[in-house]
Order: sequence, then C-alpha cells, then structure tokens
Amino acid sequence: NKFESLSKVSFMTSRMKLLKYLDMSNNLLSHDAADVQCQWGESLTELDLSSNQLTDSVFKCLPVNIKKLDLQNNQITSVAKGMAELKSLKELNLALNRLADLPGCSSFMSLEFLNIEMNSILTPSADFFQNCPRVRELQAGHNPFKCSCELQDFIRLERQSGGKLFGWPATYVCEYPEDLRGTQLKDFHLTELACNTTLLLVTALLLTLVLVGVVAFLCIYLDVLWYVRMTWQWTQTKRRAWHSHPEEQERVLQFHAFVSYSERDSLWVKNELIPNLEKGEGGVQLCQHERNFIPGKSIVENIINCIEKSYKSIFVLSPNFVQSEWCHYELYFAHHKLFSENSNSLILILLE
Repeated sequence: NKFESLSKVSFMTSRMKLLKYLDMSNNLLSHDAADVQCQWGESLTELDLSSNQLTDSVFKCLPVNIKKLDLQNNQITSVAKGMAELKSLKELNLALNRLADLPGCSSFMSLEFLNIEMNSILTPSADFFQNCPRVRELQAGHNPFKCSCELQDFIRLERQSGGKLFGWPATYVCEYPEDLRGTQLKDFHLTELACNTTLLLVTALLLTLVLVGVVAFLCIYLDVLWYVRMTWQWTQTKRRAWHSHPEEQERVLQFHAFVSYSERDSLWVKNELIPNLEKGEGGVQLCQHERNFIPGKSIVENIINCIEKSYKSIFVLSPNFVQSEWCHYELYFAHHKLFSENSNSLILILLE
C-alpha cells in the first residue's frame, strides 16, 4: 500500500486488543523524531516494517512488547541511543540497511537472533557476544569487510562463539584491501607482531640496539673509528693547506725520503741508517721528525706534510714499531698517499 506515517499506523492498532502480527512491509513508511509519540496495541508481538523509508528514529516508535521485528531494507545507519527498552524482543532483522557496526544489546536484553547482513560493516565489534550474552545466532555475512588488524579479534570471536555466526565461512569475505578481495575471513591471518604496536616497537627497539651493538663491536674490533679519525685529520690538513697557501697547490718535493721509526730504535736509525744514506756527494736528503717537523703545527699535520714533500717513505719495522701509535699514523698516511696517487713510494725495512 502507500502508508506514509508510522505514528499514524501505531494509533490505528491501539484499539486492536487481539492483534499479534502486523505486516506493513513495502509501503512508504517514515517517522520523524518530532512526530507525536506512538501508541501501539499492547498485544502486538510481531511487526514487519521491511522495505520502507525508515531511519534511525524508528527505534523511538516501536511496540514495547514486540518479540519479532523486521526492519530489513530501510535507511537505518545506527541504533538510536536513549530509545525505549524492548525487553521482550528476541528476533531482529536489520539486513539491507546502512549500519557501520553491530548494534549493542543495552535495549534488547532478551535478543536471541540478529540479522545484519548486507550493511556497510567494515570491522565489526569483537565484544558483541559479551554485550549480548543471550544471542544464539548472528547473521553478519555479505558485508564489505576490511581485512586488517581490527578484524582479527572478530575472527577469533567466531572461534570462541561455538558456531553462533550463521553462514560462516562462505558469506564472510574480504572486500578491502584490493589484494585480499575475495579471501574468506577464515583464511585471513596477520601475525601478532604486525598488529601489536607495542610489541612491534619493542621488537624494533631491541633489533636496533642489537644492530648498534654489533656495529659498535665491529668498529672497535676493526679499528674503524681510528681510520675514520685519521681520514678526517688527513682531509682537514689538506683543506687547511689548500686555503692557507693557494700558490702552493702543486706539491713541491723537498726530500728524497721520510723516515718513520720507533723511538726505541732511534740509536740504530741515527747511528747506522741516516749516516750511511746521507754520506757523500751522492747521499740522499732525508726528512726526520726531530729536525724537520715545524714547531707550532700539530704532530699529525707535520707527519702529513713530511710525507707529502718526500719522494719515498722509509719504515723501519720492528716489534717496537708495532707498539708505537705515532708509527701507525705515519704508516696509515703513507698508505693513503700510495693508494690515492697509485705510486710505489714505500720502502719497508725489517730491522730484526
């Protein structure tokens, strides 16, 4: 028919003392919250209001003694709060509406059957059966489920409910995201790590600490920090030389060789090596730190300058050489020059 006002329909039934079942489906029924209060017949226990134009306000105009209510195919978006309690309601059909979540049972304490299929539910509440302890069957299939961490709890709910989800698993299918479309909820799984933000942060923090620890250990074990520091010193010295003496950008070789040795081997170097190399007219000119380092400059800068101004670098190798940190610096910078200029400038002497 073409009934339009739900409140008027309610007044039509108010004097029908024996009316138990009323089918008002496929009409044009609507209800405005501002309308006069509804008044239904007290004997009415079953009411079919499917396929009308009812919205959320319909819950403020329902028979208080109703046991079975069909609101299928309307425009309901949520179950209105503050509605009158329907203490006798056992069956509720809300299929084909616009609900975004499962309704609570605060106003339907006796509810046993709920149909909420074909709505707009993405992630249904996982505490439904806790709030609705008397519900024996829930029909929630054919909704556009969004398969995410929030849905994991609902899937676990099905396992704990003992078969209360009607149509499981065939009608419970992922709609979002695109790559999971068509996947049944029973086949959708995410790890605890992916869904637990706290666990994820703790795991990431632990992995970061382990990684930092491993890197620190390797840096110490391989002397990475020492090499980095020396490379920085080399770069800084070259930069200062570039800015301080632009006219001397081209390297001027002043010595035939720079001699690197441990102070503990200085007697042999001063009494044997240097005199024999420098004697006579054909003798070579050596750069020795004791007589050729420039006062006022840092030791590292002097070492670099001496190596830069020498054709060759002579290293007197011994156990004492290995234990000398300054000898390490000199050997490192000489290696740096060797590789950067691709020159054969090292002379190694094994003293012992």
